[in-house]
Order: sequence, then C-alpha cells, then structure tokens
Amino acid sequence: MAQQHHDLTDSAAGPAAPPVTGEALAGYLRGQATEFLRALRLHRETGGGPSGSGGGTADAVDAARALRRSARRISASLHTFRPLLDPGWSEEIRPELAWLSGTLALEHACESRLDRLLLALHRLSGATTVPTQTGSNTGTSAGTAVSATAATTAATTATTTTTTQRTAPRPTPDRGNLTVGAAKAGALLDRQLTLARTRAHSTALQALGSSRFHAVADKVAVLASEVPLAPHAATTDPRPLAAAAEERLTDAVAALPLVTAGHPYNAEALIHGLSPDPAPHPQDAPWHQVRLLLRLHRYALEVLHGDDAPLGVRLLSAGQALDRHRDASEAAAAAAHAARTPRIAPATAYALGVLHADQRHEVEAARYAFQRSWQKQTIGTGTGTS
Repeated sequence: MAQQHHDLTDSAAGPAAPPVTGEALAGYLRGQATEFLRALRLHRETGGGPSGSGGGTADAVDAARALRRSARRISASLHTFRPLLDPGWSEEIRPELAWLSGTLALEHACESRLDRLLLALHRLSGATTVPTQTGSNTGTSAGTAVSATAATTAATTATTTTTTQRTAPRPTPDRGNLTVGAAKAGALLDRQLTLARTRAHSTALQALGSSRFHAVADKVAVLASEVPLAPHAATTDPRPLAAAAEERLTDAVAALPLVTAGHPYNAEALIHGLSPDPAPHPQDAPWHQVRLLLRLHRYALEVLHGDDAPLGVRLLSAGQALDRHRDASEAAAAAAHAARTPRIAPATAYALGVLHADQRHEVEAARYAFQRSWQKQTIGTGTGTS
C-alpha cells in the first residue's frame, strides 16, 4: 500500500507513469464543462420543476444537482490551479460559477432543513407521526408575545441536567410540554421553510433565464472544447498546486479546537449556541471553512487522478462529518429564527428551544466524529499526503 501511495504522488516512481502537466487540468475542465452542458440540456427538457413538489420530476432534480456539481468543480479547479490558466478569463468566470452553484443549492437546502427539523421534533416529542402543516394557524396566540429569550430560557431549562454531564449527548426535555408544542412548532417551521423553498425555486428559475446565466453557459460551452491555459501550463506540473491546497486544509484543521471536539459533549458551545443573538454562531465559521478546503482538496485530487482519485475512508468520513456539521448548524439557526416569530404560544417556543438545543448537540457530535476520523492514521488511505 505504501508503494501504491508513492506512485500516486511521485511521477518518478516508474517509467510507465506519464508526466503530469497542465493538460491534466485541461482534460478535467473539458469533462466537467461537458457534464454541465448535458445537465443543462436535461434541465431544460424536464422543465426544471420544483424539487419535492408535484410539478418536479426526478430527472429535473437530478439535472439541477448535476449542474451544481459541475459548476462547483469547475470553479474550485479554477481557484486551485489559477496559475496555470489565463488570469483574466479565470477571474471573470469563477465568481459567476460560484453564484450559480449557490443559487441552485438554496431550494434543496430548504427542503433538507425542513425534513431534518421535523424528524428531530418527532424524535424528541415521541409523537406517533411526524409534525406537518395542519392547515390551521401556526401556533400564534393573541395577546401572547414570546421572544427568542423565552425560547432560550426554555431550552436552557430543558438541558440543565445535561450541562453538568459532559458525556450526555442529548437534552432531557419535559415530554408533556414538548408534545403540546411540537405540532405547532412543526407547522410553523413547515410554513417558513416551505415559503423559503418556494422563493429559492423562483430565484433559481429567474437565474437560469437571465442574461447573466446565459453568459456563463456560453463560456462553459467554449470551455468544453478549448481551455484557456497559460503559455507555460503545457510544461508545468500541477501537483505542487494540489499539494498547496492540501496544506491549506491541514493548517485550517490544525487551528480547530480538536481537543474540545474530542469530547462528545461541549457544554460551553451549547451555552454560546443558546444566545438570543441572531448572528451566525461564531464557533461554526472555522469548521465551515475546513469543509470548503476539504472539498477543494478532493477536487484537486480528481484533477490529478480522474476517476481513480484516491479518496480513502479517512477523507470520505471526514467530509461526511463536516456535512452533518453544516446541516445541523443551519437547522439550529432555522429553529432559532422560528422562535423569534412574534406572538407564538409558550409551548411552541419551548419546543423550538429544545429543538435548537438538540441541533447544537448534533453540531458537537459532528465535530467529535470529524476529530475521530481525521486523527485516525490509516496507512494507504491515499489522502495525497507525501
């Protein structure tokens, strides 16, 4: 296994190994551009109906996902290997691809977030059915104004026993009060996130019909046949640039509080997570950055090795843990946002507070899983480390 790893990272390992140059990047970009155009054609043929609704088909959802996938990979490759490309062209198209990928991801993110929160409510309340929109009011109560602080207090009360035990993975809510508020909390989340998903779908359709998108598609169409490489790219080895991307990832991971993440429960993080401040959780940003850098590292390996990219269990499990971290973090923020809805009933606020605390526990569990997978040294995982 050690020799195989050497072959993947050293072009001098044997006479059969061809030299790696900028042509590897050109071939990868042409392939991703072709996938982009194929997905765009399929998306137009299927009408691009909204995912998760009666107007959308599985083909339309798959096409949108393939568009995001190709746009992400092209944009990431332009970033990692930008010294090998025409700088003016690269800097012009890269932010446009990032805009497109982000716009297309919003609808799916809203749908996934709603599913996650409703399932968590179901689990926490012990209800026999998953909370859904009931068609009645969404938990408003005339004459009752419950602020985010009230929801925070409810969640803090619910988790008092667990904050004294670092190994406790979940809060212990009052089942009776939680069951009363879970249905209305689920209906409120359903209304808010369904509305957000509908808006995201409309935004995506407008984006795909805009002149801005057509300009991006035209550039990608040209990229499918001609990659604007820099003059020296044909004789330049791209592996040092890929190694630099891996080094940035390693440095970012080293800056994470992995000692704290080595415990399955971080009470300090929960205390900060229950703050009524609507700003994004300050502890999450470095982890989101590591997730981005891990993705750049993976895509760089794809450029060098194509379909044989050495993505070992260590990389895959670390990436899955960071995906869970992102999902739980955003779900907790959605629960906190719902708890700030004016004039909701106390039971609804309590359920949302417990739900928020539960998702912050999920954040800590994901950090723990990442720490366990990343620090596990496995020979021959093929992470690209030399």
